[in-house]
Amino acid sequence: MEADYVIIGAGSAGCAMAYRLGEAGKDVLVIEHGGSDAGPFIQMPAALSYPMNMKRYDWGYNSEPEPNLGGRRLVVPRGKVIGGSSSINGMVYVRGHAMDFDHWRDQGADGWGYADVLPYFRRMENWHDGGHGGDPAWRGTDGPLHVSRGPRVNPLFEAFVEAGKQAGYEATDDYNGEKQEGFGPMEQTVWNGRRWSAANAYLRPALKRANVKLTRALAQKVVVEDGRATGVEVKRGGRTEVIRARREVIVAASSINSPKILMLSGIGPAAHLAEHGIDVIADRPGVGGNLQDHLEVYMQVASSQPITLYKHWNVFSKAVIGAQWLFFKKGMGASNQFESAAFIRSKEGIPYPDIQYHFLPMAVRYDGQAAAEGHGFQAHVGPMRSKSRGRVSLTSGDPDAAPKILFNYMSHEEDWQEWRRCVRLTREIFAQDAFKPYVKHEIQPGASVQSDDEIDDFVREHAESAYHPCGTCKMGRRDDPDAVVDATGKVIGVDGLRVADSSVFPRITNGNLNAPSIMVGEKVADHVLGRDPLAPSNDTPWIHPDWKTAQR
Repeated sequence: MEADYVIIGAGSAGCAMAYRLGEAGKDVLVIEHGGSDAGPFIQMPAALSYPMNMKRYDWGYNSEPEPNLGGRRLVVPRGKVIGGSSSINGMVYVRGHAMDFDHWRDQGADGWGYADVLPYFRRMENWHDGGHGGDPAWRGTDGPLHVSRGPRVNPLFEAFVEAGKQAGYEATDDYNGEKQEGFGPMEQTVWNGRRWSAANAYLRPALKRANVKLTRALAQKVVVEDGRATGVEVKRGGRTEVIRARREVIVAASSINSPKILMLSGIGPAAHLAEHGIDVIADRPGVGGNLQDHLEVYMQVASSQPITLYKHWNVFSKAVIGAQWLFFKKGMGASNQFESAAFIRSKEGIPYPDIQYHFLPMAVRYDGQAAAEGHGFQAHVGPMRSKSRGRVSLTSGDPDAAPKILFNYMSHEEDWQEWRRCVRLTREIFAQDAFKPYVKHEIQPGASVQSDDEIDDFVREHAESAYHPCGTCKMGRRDDPDAVVDATGKVIGVDGLRVADSSVFPRITNGNLNAPSIMVGEKVADHVLGRDPLAPSNDTPWIHPDWKTAQR
């Protein structure tokens, strides 16, 4: 088997690249280890807690014991299925803040400032406001990726936004438009009641072309001959074979598996590769380093009124919702239930939001365990830009072995300060008049948790990954020793090889990472094709005029 371009991974960025390269008439082959995304567990938005917890769809990785979280091992779900993690995620759509991308540019990712990436966000989107307002001029309306808003019928969604305003925060009609900061509607990659993953948006249309093909196999390493990537060694049905790339190999296998594949191929920290008996082709110490993520806790409140989703938390109601979705793609099953959101700044002197909220009208965990109190609601909250950094490394030279993942969460003193502010600011929001008709008592952390030490203990015990790992093949200038790829996605030190997924992020972006991951695939595709990037945008994003002196 061979093709002009061989893409490892049918995830968010890989699917977008297959679509754009195929559209340009190139001969493309996508390698994906996972299987089909058919069936209600993946396609039904409200069933989102299932695929993430199913071995069939997930690589099943865990972190090392995290020293600052009491030695807990956290689950690290990554999609092992067509569509990658876009097929098992929460379907929340966040571009990131304009200043995130300006930071990328300033750190050496030339041509990746907000003015440069905004046209790609527009190109990929097919945006539907659902009658909830928004910023049409900032959005795209004819791209492959449908972005919609939930119906926001439950009164708690409005109470959350109203409480934010009562607490003195901004409101925003569209956090993906001119103004991220504030409280408003949340957006989701859902269309006509179905999860609109990268597989549905990009891969299925791409595969209708004769020049784009998909093959199921485990990519073991990139084959490099005389300093140039010439193919991919794969295992299929117990046999090892090489798929040839006439022009380029593109690694789009996630922020966990992309560095693993590079290291198995001889590209990475020389001493670490030597430990595992791997011949060094390019000594790139940054491969696997710079690992970042978002942590979050669920601030849960018991509800004094029986209006939460808990009333559907029984076999009969789930069956009715399932049937309604199966036959009509409508009803409760057609939304991920994250329909209100907020981005706020935790203190004065911070120019743009550093805390994110997902609001959910139920008290439940990601693994589907409901709170014992029954009716309740929760805000998922966490800081956006932790200074802590971790690493993905090899446990052995065996491609079947899981990598070693250490996030090193909460290893910076500022992390603890940010978390204390998160908990206290959230309590203040829930104490506003808009929530008075609904609040019974705080379930988690609970009224007894008040001091810094008590909050620290709560975070140590209860913080969970928001499943936003990134940064492990950092994009930067060629003279940056920690950079792995240049600003066109080319691996520094090896010809004919690129990386395009969330691993190239120099620093984590605000919010959920699916949208910027797809954007990376879109933009790198233009670099692969040798096209001039889309013309930079002149739009100026909103920054709080009093950010230097005021928290809100």
